[in-house]
This record gives sequence, structure tokens and C-alpha cells, in this order.
Amino acid sequence: MDLLQSYRDTDMDGDENNDDTSPPPDPRPTTTAESDPSPDSSPVRIALPAKSAAPKVDDTMLSLTVAGQAHSSAHRPIDPTQHLVSFNPTYDQLWAPIVGPSHPYAKDGLAQGLRNHKLGFVEDANIESFVFDEQYNTFYKFGYAADPSENNYVGDVEGFKKHDGVSVYNIPQHEQKKRKLEKKKEMLEENGGKKEWVQGELTEEQKKYAEEHAKKKGEKEGGEREKGEAHVDKTTFHGKEERDYQGRSWIAPPKDAKASNDHCYIPKRLVHTWSGHTKGVSAIRFFPKHGHLILSAGMDTKVKIWDVFNSGKCMRTYMGHSKAVRDIWFSNDGTKFLSAGYDKNIKYWDTETGQVISTFSTGKIPYVVRLNPDEDEQNVLLAGMSDKKIVQWDINTGQITQEYDQHLGAVNTITFVDNNRRFVTSSDDKSLRVWEFGIPVVIKYISEPHMHSMPSISLHPNSNWLACQSLDNQILIYSTRERFQLNKKKRFAGHIVLGMLVRLTFRLMDGLSCQEMVREGAGFGIGRVAKSLELSSAMREFVLVVNGIHWNRVKLQPVAGMA
Repeated sequence: MDLLQSYRDTDMDGDENNDDTSPPPDPRPTTTAESDPSPDSSPVRIALPAKSAAPKVDDTMLSLTVAGQAHSSAHRPIDPTQHLVSFNPTYDQLWAPIVGPSHPYAKDGLAQGLRNHKLGFVEDANIESFVFDEQYNTFYKFGYAADPSENNYVGDVEGFKKHDGVSVYNIPQHEQKKRKLEKKKEMLEENGGKKEWVQGELTEEQKKYAEEHAKKKGEKEGGEREKGEAHVDKTTFHGKEERDYQGRSWIAPPKDAKASNDHCYIPKRLVHTWSGHTKGVSAIRFFPKHGHLILSAGMDTKVKIWDVFNSGKCMRTYMGHSKAVRDIWFSNDGTKFLSAGYDKNIKYWDTETGQVISTFSTGKIPYVVRLNPDEDEQNVLLAGMSDKKIVQWDINTGQITQEYDQHLGAVNTITFVDNNRRFVTSSDDKSLRVWEFGIPVVIKYISEPHMHSMPSISLHPNSNWLACQSLDNQILIYSTRERFQLNKKKRFAGHIVLGMLVRLTFRLMDGLSCQEMVREGAGFGIGRVAKSLELSSAMREFVLVVNGIHWNRVKLQPVAGMA
């Protein structure tokens, strides 16, 4: 204890000496008796240098590793899937794009959800395959190519200037001609300056084949030149005078012709018969908007127009076809009409004077003719031909402006729908096709194994439905909306059409019923009116075949049939 006490006293003395500017201590050693007379005093403490028993470690690599991790964390892209960032990212890190590829086993690589390739994320380049092939081949041929990342070229700059930057697919015209000439020279040199093939003498079999081929070709060209049979156009007026005392034309509608009733009724008795054709009547058309005249096309090659309201006599006969007339169609104002005959001619007539304005022909039989119903498109003529085509003419120029060639059989009907922007055609190939007017591409093709040919189609007054006379003795209803679907709930059956053309029409005011006159038995026909799904009544029995009817637009009760 005395030794410890002496150590404490010595330390206190040392502190006092350091604080006060006192004279240097006595060099003599201080004994224990002088410092502390107690017998228990400790011995003097001797200060020793500090020593460490731990081995010496070089921490240079550790500091470099820590610094490298900090640098990598400050420059690597941020994983968008992580919710917590353990360091302060820079602006460049926050807005850096996530691109690849990266090592598939690296922990700091792309997230698994962002990988679309086993090596990371592969981004499609904004370059077309043709452009890539062009630059690829240009580089291997000329030594330079366009750099897609910037508006510059890479590779042989001198070659780029020499060839004026052309590619392998962009060779100048003079260079192409030069190459062709060089290729011809090489071929002549290989063949010894002579042509590669020299015609020798034909054998008897070859001569015979050549003569037959030339004969067939001449017949074909001659048939194409002789498109339609020529015939002298004539007309005869049967009325008293072509103009009345007021100067009005005979085709002008009477002023007192007005609709007497808003409803249509089933015809009950025969009112009048127009007779004058020596053979059957193939088509009839009422005068547009008024119905005071009726136009008829006969198998006796003549077209006649008849009075309806007054005398009921034939007013004019149009003679311009050498064979039976197949179809007729009025213009919107009724001053002109079209006629299509089996003589392969389509004629555009003036209704009042009976003069032929234009004649159209393709060398094939026209089965149906139509004018575009739009007022500003009345110069457009559509004709369904026997060679499976729908041909479109411009009446003003007489030129063919379009051909619709998709059907596999003769075209029977043309019906405009959807505000005259589209039209529907039927054919002997047992299909319906919908076309955009002016575009020769089918937008809707309707053909089923159970379908039959539909030689007659009528449009409902509200333009939403099409009634199609099918040759399996029923009338089918199709929608004219976007999908052109068959209405399976409305099917009109009960007639026997015997596979012949039977025309049908809607009643004009409300379109609630459709009627048709059909052929039955051996040359006998019965006219019936079909309303909803029931046969309401029989009109009368004809001795001749009746194949169509039309409702008058002003006097809604009369129905004109053709036999």
C-alpha cells in the first residue's frame, strides 16, 4: 500500500510542476521515508511504453474495395423493381434508360421481368429489313454504309465520294445500261460472235400445230373486234302528238296525278291488260316518281312504253336490238333509260325522242344493267355480264372505268345499299358479294353449302333489308348493315319457281309485305302475295307464265305483272 501511495504522490507532484513555473525538482532521489513516513507506502511507479499484441494488418486493399463499391453504386443503373434505394442516386442514374444486355448470372443485372432474352433485354432497332439489307450489301460491295444513329457514313470515305454515295439498289440509269451492254458483249464473245439460238426447219407436226394456233388466235381477235351485233336503230311514236297545246312533252306527268291512299291493298281484280309484244316480256319498269308510264322489254327484240292513267295504249316503240332484250332501267328523272339485249349490246336511249345516245359492249351478254342512284353519279353505268364480271362505264366518255371480277358465274343482279356507297351482286355461283363502289375488292362474301342461286333481289324501302328469291322455292331476308347477316326468323316459302327467274318487290309505303309472281306447273302461274310468314290470298290464275310484279308509286293498289 505504501508503494501505491508513493505512486499517487509522485503523480500529483508532477501535475503541480507542469502547471506552475517552479524551479526544477531536486535531482536527488526521494526516499520512501521522506515522501511518506508510513510503513505501508507503495514503491515508486515506473512509466513503460505501450505495446499491442495484435498482428499488423495492411488495410490498403480494404479501403480500395470500399471506395470501388461506392463508385459502382454511384454509377450503376437503378433497378426499377426495387422499392428502397440505399444511397443518394445522381440525376443521370435516375433518368438513365434501362438497356441490356447484361450478364445472366450477375446480381446487379436486369430484373427477371425485364428480360426478353437469355442474355438480358433486346430492343428492336427502328430500321426496316430492306434498308438493313441495302446497307449491308452496300458495305460489302463499296466499303461504306450509312450510320443509322446519326446522319453520317462509316467505312471507306474515299469510296463514298467516288461513287457519290449510291447504294447497291440505287444504281443510276446510265450505269444500268452500261452493265447490260457489257453483259451482252460477254455473251457474244462466249458464243463466238453468233446468236445463242438459231431457228431451224420445222417438222410437219410443228407446222400443223403452228397453223392451228394462228387460226385460233385470228378467230379470237376477230371475235373481240366484233363485240356486238350491229343493228339499225329505229323508233315509232304511236300517240296523237308528241306535245300538247301547252307545249308539254308526252312523257311529262299529269298534274292531277297524286297518291289517293297511303295504304297498299292486295289486288282483287284485273283492271287492264297491255298487249303488243309478240313474245314474252322479260322486264317492266314504272316511270320514276310518278308511275304514269310503264316501260316493257320483250323477247321480240323490242322495248315499248305504255300509258297507265289515261288511254292505256302503247306510246312509243324502241327498236335497236337484234335479239331478245334482257333488262331495262330508267334514269332518276325518267328522260333516259338503258336496255340490255342478248345481242351483246347495251343501249342508252332518249325516252322522249327514241334516239340512241350511246352503245356499249364488251363482246359478252349483259344480264343486268344499273345506273348509280346518286344524282351526281348518273353518268356511271354498271352491267353484270355473262363472263363473271361487273363492268363500269362512264357514259359521257364511253370508257370502261372499273371492272369487278370475283364471281365464278354469270352475274344476275346489282343492288345499291348503304346510301349508294356499296352494292350487292348475286351470281350463278350461288353466292352474294358486297362491294365498295369504285373499289374492285369484295368486302363481304356470303356463300354456304345449302345456298342456291338468287336471280332476283329487292331492297326494302327503309334500306335495311334485302329480299332474295332463292331457287329452292323460298325468299330469304338479309340485313344490309355492316355484317350482312341472314335473318333466319323470316323465311317466306310456298311458291314453286322451277329454277327460273322470278322477280319480287316490296310495297312502297311501309314495306311490311313482299309479293311475287311465280311460275308453276307446265307453263301455268299463280300470283300470290306473301305477308309475314303466311300466304294471305291468291290473286288470279294466268294462262301464261308470270315472272314479276311492280307496285305503282302513285296509285298504290294496281300491280303490273309480266307474262
